[in-house]
Amino acid sequence: MLYPMIESFRLSMTRGGNEKFVGLDNYSRVLTSETFYHAVYNTLYITVFQLLIALPLGFIIACLINSLSKGKNFFKVLFYLPNVTSMVAAATVFLAVLHPEGLLNFALSKLGFPATIWLAHPTTAKWGVILLSVWNWLGFVIIINLANLQSISSDYYEAASVDGATRFQQWWKITIPNMTGSLGILFIVGWIGGLQRFSDAYMLGGLQGSPARSLHTIVGFIFERGFGGHEYGLASAASYVLFAFILFITFLNTKLSKMKI
Repeated sequence: MLYPMIESFRLSMTRGGNEKFVGLDNYSRVLTSETFYHAVYNTLYITVFQLLIALPLGFIIACLINSLSKGKNFFKVLFYLPNVTSMVAAATVFLAVLHPEGLLNFALSKLGFPATIWLAHPTTAKWGVILLSVWNWLGFVIIINLANLQSISSDYYEAASVDGATRFQQWWKITIPNMTGSLGILFIVGWIGGLQRFSDAYMLGGLQGSPARSLHTIVGFIFERGFGGHEYGLASAASYVLFAFILFITFLNTKLSKMKI
C-alpha cells in the first residue's frame, strides 16, 4: 500500500508522458475544474440519500428480525445475500429492472403511476443508483445492527417491564441509546464507501456518467482522466484531494459523534 501512495503523490506533481515536474499545478486544475465539482455534487447527493434511507431502514428491519421467535437465520441470509453479490452483476440486473419496460415500471403502472425512463433523466438516474446502492448495502447494515441488538442485556428490558414500560418505550429508551456505537460506525463506513463509489455509477452511466454527467462521481473523474485521457498526474492529484476530503469527513464525524478512535 505504501509504494502506490508515494508513487501517486509523485505523479501528482508531474504532467505528460515525460513526467515533467509542475509542482501544485495539477491540484490547482482539479480544484478549479467545474467537472470535478459536478462529480463531487453527484457523489454527495447519492451518498446522502443512500445513508438517509439505508441506516434507518436497516435499523428498523434489524429490530423486527430480533423480535422474532423463529426464522431469524432465514431473514439474516435473505437480507445479506445482496451484500455478497458482485456489484457488476447487481448493476446488470438493475439495468433490466430500470428498463422502460422493466420490473420497476411494471410495478408502478399497477399502482397507477406513469412509466419513467429512469436512465434518461439526471434526477431519476441518480435515484436508480441510490436504489441499487441501498439494496446492495442494506444487508450489511442489518447484520451490524443485529449484532449490537443481541449484545444488549435482557435485564434492562425485564426491569423496564416490571416498571410498566410499554414495548415502544423500551425500544425508545433502551434500544436506541444502546445503538449509537454501531450506527456511528455504519455512518462513517457509509460515508467513506459512498465517497469512493464507482462501480454502481459506472455500470449504469458509463465512463462519462450519462445522462448529462449526472452519474459522474469523484472516482469516475479520476478514472476518466487517468485511464481515459492518460492524464495520470491530474488523476493522482484528484485522488489526493479525495483522500483529504475523506480524512476531513471522517474526523468531523468522529468528533460530532464523540467516538474514540
